[in-house]
Amino acid sequence: MAWKKYSFILKEQGLETFYNALIKRNPIKKSDEIYILQLDSDIQKDYISDYLDDFLHFLRKELKNNYLTVTLDVTIQSDEEKFLTSKQKFDLMARKNPNLNVFKTRFNLDLEY
Repeated sequence: MAWKKYSFILKEQGLETFYNALIKRNPIKKSDEIYILQLDSDIQKDYISDYLDDFLHFLRKELKNNYLTVTLDVTIQSDEEKFLTSKQKFDLMARKNPNLNVFKTRFNLDLEY
């Protein structure tokens, strides 16, 4: 919950890149003190590194754990996630979450633009 709470603080501060990185994937718990934040690129990693100390301070205070650390890891996207059209991206996301098709139908959304 502290992870999500901080992400919304970032959004309010206008730090969209960091916000999107936090909500895109759940953190990987390596141990009680070590978590991994998966990122899409080295550029994103460099950007977020500047704000990592504030993030750690917030998490440590919220969770009352001064030994907590977050490591940044750049993950390689699969070929199916690279260079997709908007329709292909939607189809990929809908395979992961079929409820998206319900929303598309219910709100009469047009994804081809």
